[in-house]
Amino acid sequence: MKLKNRLIIAFLLIAIVPMLLMSAVTLGFSHYQMKMMKENFGIDLPAYESLANTPQIMMRYTRTIHEALCNKAQEDPDLLFTEDSLKKLDEELARRYSYVIARRDDEIVYTSQNMDRPELLDCLPDYGEGGSDVDGCVYIGGDIQSMIKQVDVVLSNGDEGSIFLVTSAAQAVPQMQTVALDILVMIFLILVMTGGVLTTWIYRGVITPVRKLKVATQNIKEGNLDFRLEVQGHDEISELCADFEEMRQRLRASTEEKIQFDRENKELISNISHDLKTPITAVKGYVEGIMDGVADTPEKMDRYIRTIYNKANDMDRLINELTFYSKIDTNRIPYTFSKINVKDYFEDCAEELGMDLEERGMEFTYRNRTDPDIVVIADAEQLKRVIDNIIGNSVKYMDKPKGHISIEIKDVGDFIQVEIADNGKGIAMKDVPYIFDRFYRADASRNSSRGGSGIGLSIVKKIIEDHGGKIWAASREGEGTTMFFVLRKYQEVPVNE
Repeated sequence: MKLKNRLIIAFLLIAIVPMLLMSAVTLGFSHYQMKMMKENFGIDLPAYESLANTPQIMMRYTRTIHEALCNKAQEDPDLLFTEDSLKKLDEELARRYSYVIARRDDEIVYTSQNMDRPELLDCLPDYGEGGSDVDGCVYIGGDIQSMIKQVDVVLSNGDEGSIFLVTSAAQAVPQMQTVALDILVMIFLILVMTGGVLTTWIYRGVITPVRKLKVATQNIKEGNLDFRLEVQGHDEISELCADFEEMRQRLRASTEEKIQFDRENKELISNISHDLKTPITAVKGYVEGIMDGVADTPEKMDRYIRTIYNKANDMDRLINELTFYSKIDTNRIPYTFSKINVKDYFEDCAEELGMDLEERGMEFTYRNRTDPDIVVIADAEQLKRVIDNIIGNSVKYMDKPKGHISIEIKDVGDFIQVEIADNGKGIAMKDVPYIFDRFYRADASRNSSRGGSGIGLSIVKKIIEDHGGKIWAASREGEGTTMFFVLRKYQEVPVNE
């Protein structure tokens, strides 16, 4: 989940959930308080809103007792003014945060020990001012703040008596404040709980991927790229982790590519150094022979000079190969494409190759099975490099006393196919798929005189692919190898006038 959506949901939950929970808790707590008031005090409030009406609650604290006194006053008023009756009444009122005061004519005959305001005695209503309604009461404010219910009776001797049921705000209101405080505490706990749950939810959604990201950065700092950053979720931090993982993969690939590049360069330098050392040693030896007078006949001198010339050509070929490889690596091969007649071009190549192979004591055959007018678009010089590299490999790895190399040109639809075959030592089946890779050598031994930089066939593949063609090989170990490559024919596109 997106971090933005998490925050929006958290905001809505913080705004809505506490309100719902507080409403539920307030209603439940109010219902409980109303139930307890009914059981303990006989207060039956008509609505929850009445809980906030403190005067109404104070007025109802003594309602049932007031009703009972009114009934007793009609039956036997003298009994109400006995000391035992007044004490029992006072004890019952004490449980309702109230107390009793009794007056006969103008004389106070009983005052409760719970009376907290003595000045109240001077403020008591006169006989007959209390009203006959059970809910009727007199409220005295100021410092006294008490609710008074009055029961007036006429005693048997004719005296006028009044019993006052006094509910002090100083005792009743704190009880109501306790109820309000309990509700406030519940509201506070709900807010804390809701905030804590939502904070934990957001924190876990953020801190888990951040910790993974920290471990990943520590690994990269230490140079370790062989790990995987597991990505879960679709929020912004998860997307950051995904980008970080992609960066790690690219960095690892780049590092591996650089390591491979360095390894290939070292191998190239080693191969070129080895291959240059052989002709240089030979040149040095023949030059020393000439200087020491070993070539004392014109024939020997001619043979020594020709050998030196051939070895110099070998070194020149290696240097050219290295220069061309650097151009491949930077994609700066110079091509000059032009229309080439297949018959004329390959006949010229075959004539030159035939003479060279004949001097080496090898047989050469050439067959062209295409029409004389077939043309391809190619770079003649680079295509010659391809043929020379393939033929050079065939000569280098020829192990038969009577070597044979052949070139055959075929027409295969929109392409011409060139097949260069030899009867040399062949290539193992497991090595065939890799012979066009740079620096791959099926014959890994460096103890033979064959040498080679290991980049010849990779150069061949690059040139053919840049011509829009394809190259592959077929070989059987001990029997020989055939190289195939195809070039697309050039076809004139008719222009509709």
